[in-house]
Amino acid sequence: MTTPELALGSPVPAGAPRTTAPAVAPVHPLSEKTLGLHGERLTVPTYDRAGLTPAVVHFSVGGFHRAHQLTYFDDLAQLDISAGWGVVGVGLRHRSMQEALAPQDHLYTVVERSPDGERARVVGVLTDYLFAPDAPGAVLDRLTDPRTRMVTMTITGAGYHLDPHTGAMDLSGPDLQRDLADPARPCTAFGYIVEALDRRRRAGTPPFTVVSCDNMHRNGDATRAAVVGLARQRDEVLARWITDRVGFPSSMVDRITPQTTADERAEVARRYGVDDRWPVITEPFSQWFIEDDFCNGRPPLDAVGVRFVPDVAPYELMKTRLLNAGHSALGYLGTLAGHVRIDELMGEPLFAAYAARFMDDEVTPLLPQPAGVDLTDYKAVLLQRFANPAIADRLERLCRRGSTKVAHHVLPSLRESLDRGSRAPLLTLAVAGWIRYLQLHEPAEDELGPRLQALARAGGTDPRPVLAVRPVFGNLGEHPAFVADLERALRDLTADGVRATVAAALTRPGTVAR
Repeated sequence: MTTPELALGSPVPAGAPRTTAPAVAPVHPLSEKTLGLHGERLTVPTYDRAGLTPAVVHFSVGGFHRAHQLTYFDDLAQLDISAGWGVVGVGLRHRSMQEALAPQDHLYTVVERSPDGERARVVGVLTDYLFAPDAPGAVLDRLTDPRTRMVTMTITGAGYHLDPHTGAMDLSGPDLQRDLADPARPCTAFGYIVEALDRRRRAGTPPFTVVSCDNMHRNGDATRAAVVGLARQRDEVLARWITDRVGFPSSMVDRITPQTTADERAEVARRYGVDDRWPVITEPFSQWFIEDDFCNGRPPLDAVGVRFVPDVAPYELMKTRLLNAGHSALGYLGTLAGHVRIDELMGEPLFAAYAARFMDDEVTPLLPQPAGVDLTDYKAVLLQRFANPAIADRLERLCRRGSTKVAHHVLPSLRESLDRGSRAPLLTLAVAGWIRYLQLHEPAEDELGPRLQALARAGGTDPRPVLAVRPVFGNLGEHPAFVADLERALRDLTADGVRATVAAALTRPGTVAR
């Protein structure tokens, strides 16, 4: 059986109690100077922030990174067993995070919400934040500093520029071309990493470990392919040095973190007396598994709940194919049903049954058994997380970046089912739901979205035009049984509506042959 830690997520260190506190006054801006004013209502750092060594550089500091990786490093600093793992954030595209964090001395609030209440903390381990387009030299200086021993990233799957069929880096994009043309002013995270590693190599400085925290299959391998592929375009010697010397451990990260709303920001101020320009709202559950493949020292994150494992693949597959695929399926079908939030959707028994059967019948039989985790317990907790009303996770968020998420999280299970000679009506319905969604709604944050939408609308109940987009579907359109099942599901969604179609799909056999 799994331990409670693995079943329910990493434990949160003791701190401020869960609360349903009434309004408080006065409200103080969050900063280093005002930390002492906030200690009664929420947990604040008690370690010496100025004494932290900036050993980690993170690319793309969004809500998830602040709710997940930074809280682990903050826990580590709070334990006072190592002051060597402060974090410097780097923004690549938008300066809004810099504008929010800089006036607050890079402090911010994390609020954990569950049906039983909530508790809040101020995270202090972020020591600096650099907006790369304004200061490429400063970013490279930080990366080449010998004190930097680890680089992490949450740049999303599209940021890796990998060909889905070959796994090699697609160098045709303008940003990567600019990285090659002007290495001292990179555009992408990989441009910065390659240039910094080259400078470290020439200076005789040991390399840093690069840890992807994106929801991708074998994200360490994808990161290695991107870094080495870009380096090879510059210098074969550099590419070999990176291959031989740099660690690229794969990792699995998990914590549901919706985008913070203006109302939630106001609620944090009202409840905790903290005027935080960009707080983070998240759930109590948190997991982080990392392969033990570090090249320049390993942070003692195992002291705060991180699991270092020989192979992260079983944990990654568990998470991406159950949680992430479930999010996509429920996001599209729930939107078609008129719901706005996933907890409301899960309150409808039909969709709760769909989520459970999707996991039990069509995904779990394909998964390897992760050591130390009971999959039955994991799925039960996952359904509870989906139904958490305190998080109020919006389906619109789950529907973003559809072509990347469907390709990486839903289609691999479907492809394996077909390879075993099995039908998977619930997985197929998830794909049909996405196509129907594209016909009725505008795709968000999806480079292929406009093209897919045009094809979906032109095809009507015929999915073949969409299936012909090989960067997403590969050769799935060559499986006649799947195409027929998908066409029927799309036709039923169009003619009968989503609820009748889901109910019918639940009556069809779909257990995958083990």
